[in-house]
Amino acid sequence: MLGRIARTAILLSLGVVIILFLVANRHVATISVDPFNSADPAYAAPVPLGVLMLVLLILGVIIGGVAAWLRQGKWRRTARRLDRENRALHAQLFELKRYYANSERTSGPPRVDSPPLALRSPVD
Repeated sequence: MLGRIARTAILLSLGVVIILFLVANRHVATISVDPFNSADPAYAAPVPLGVLMLVLLILGVIIGGVAAWLRQGKWRRTARRLDRENRALHAQLFELKRYYANSERTSGPPRVDSPPLALRSPVD
């Protein structure tokens, strides 16, 4: 409950700061996409400076998030591999526990069809 109140207070404060920033930066900035002719560009758009900065900030956050997600692919792949190995080991353990809990053992330990798992380091 306290965390929800703190989160709401922080988001509300951040919203007020963003609104004040947008109101304070109402000046018009001209955006041109023609780097060769600055006097008469092929396309130019007048945009409020605050909106331009807000859009660039959001775009930077999105690009940074995508870059971080791509960089962490190796760790997600390792986590999936370790999860598969963990599930296989749990299945083998379950079979062994079931075998040794059964008092009517007629043959040797249960045959495991999969090869023994070799654990690798997570940074492979």
